[in-house]
Amino acid sequence: MKFFLFSLLLAPLLCAAEKPNVIYILADDLGYGDLSCYGQTKFKTPHIDSLAADGMKFTNHYSGNTVCSPSRAVLMTGIESGKNYLRGNVPGEAQAAMPEELTVLPEVFKTAGYRTGAFGKWGLGETHKTGKESPHTHGFDEFCGWKSQMIAHTYYPSSYVRNGKEIPLDGKTYLHPIVMDAAREFISTSAKADSPFFCYIPTAIPHAAMHAPKELHEKWRKVFPQFDEKIGQYGAGPNENTPDVVNPIAGFAAMMEHLDNEVGSILNLLTELGIEDDTIVMFASDNGAHLEGGHDPRFFDSTGGLRGHKRDMHEGGIKTPMLARWPGHILAGSTTHLLSGFHDILPTMAEVIDQPIPGQNTGISFLPTLTNDGEQAQHDYLYIEFTQGSDQILHSQALRFDKWKVYKKAKGGSLELFDLSSDPYEKKNLAKDPQYAEIVKKAKGYLKKASEPIQ
Repeated sequence: MKFFLFSLLLAPLLCAAEKPNVIYILADDLGYGDLSCYGQTKFKTPHIDSLAADGMKFTNHYSGNTVCSPSRAVLMTGIESGKNYLRGNVPGEAQAAMPEELTVLPEVFKTAGYRTGAFGKWGLGETHKTGKESPHTHGFDEFCGWKSQMIAHTYYPSSYVRNGKEIPLDGKTYLHPIVMDAAREFISTSAKADSPFFCYIPTAIPHAAMHAPKELHEKWRKVFPQFDEKIGQYGAGPNENTPDVVNPIAGFAAMMEHLDNEVGSILNLLTELGIEDDTIVMFASDNGAHLEGGHDPRFFDSTGGLRGHKRDMHEGGIKTPMLARWPGHILAGSTTHLLSGFHDILPTMAEVIDQPIPGQNTGISFLPTLTNDGEQAQHDYLYIEFTQGSDQILHSQALRFDKWKVYKKAKGGSLELFDLSSDPYEKKNLAKDPQYAEIVKKAKGYLKKASEPIQ
């Protein structure tokens, strides 16, 4: 009802030919250095890399948070971290669910006549439930994926959910290909119906556990046999099968090859359907590289040398690869250093499909940067805060503006200041240097302005 009224009042009807399809692929816990186009050398990601070769690579794009659920909340709502209803992973799935009064990303597409589908890890409620936890409540026509964020810790769950119905599994079936098959089916059905579509693929890969298809895991065990004595362990809650992983180092590389192959399959499908030139494909990660389930981000240089990992607010925890391809509109092989974040996706897509931007939005459209057409608005600053517990108690803060990075722990932590132009790895804290006193003062003003009490 919410988006029907929104459409009735605000949405102009455009012919299907004028509306590009949009595929947004969100990896889970993939670090800034985990793609070969961003410097990964231990394995290759040629299909994902092709998005950079044929499109645009971002070097200053930031996730919505340093952990899963609040990052997704920023992406869906277009509300920056310091003003968002969710700023940390919370114990109950229901608490993560989006308020129904917000007009969120898939609903913007719905008002423009798009078919909408989500395939993978929702992270904003239990997907078999109705009400605000359900993807369908927030504008998705179709959903296929994990039942909950906790269960998404295993790739061998006891069930999965498709369009609100829980479907039993035997605990031995690797779920990811089923989810990707559903995404491909959605793309094909939409194209054959001559309907524009928004396909959101929040894959669980490479979140722990380090489960990978058997044949790929065995292949990478031969590449990294020195880690065969290492056992990766992770849990997905009661009654869920989360088998230990022999050589989780090989498991991670195998997961990444599997993900890359699946992305390649989607790109090939677009070509087969004749809609490659009419489809925007974007790829990012929900936060930085993790340290769980036996994964060793140091061995893989998963952060690309950046300081920190998932759950902290240094660059390695919040900076994400971001790729965008749109043939004929985005210059192939281009790179942008524009400061941008997850809350910019919603206004960008709204501008692409000529829809009004919902009133709650705090992001900025970067369409002028994508198409090299028009004047690009700039953020005064980009702010992320990370909270913990049911009450979402402030834990740490990060701030980016100009060339500066600010980091601050909430409890007793002093402000730290880094010049990323000369110190991208945050090694030299300049906050106590008198010559940067005005920069520190400016940063404190931004920190105070950026964070509002959680409603």
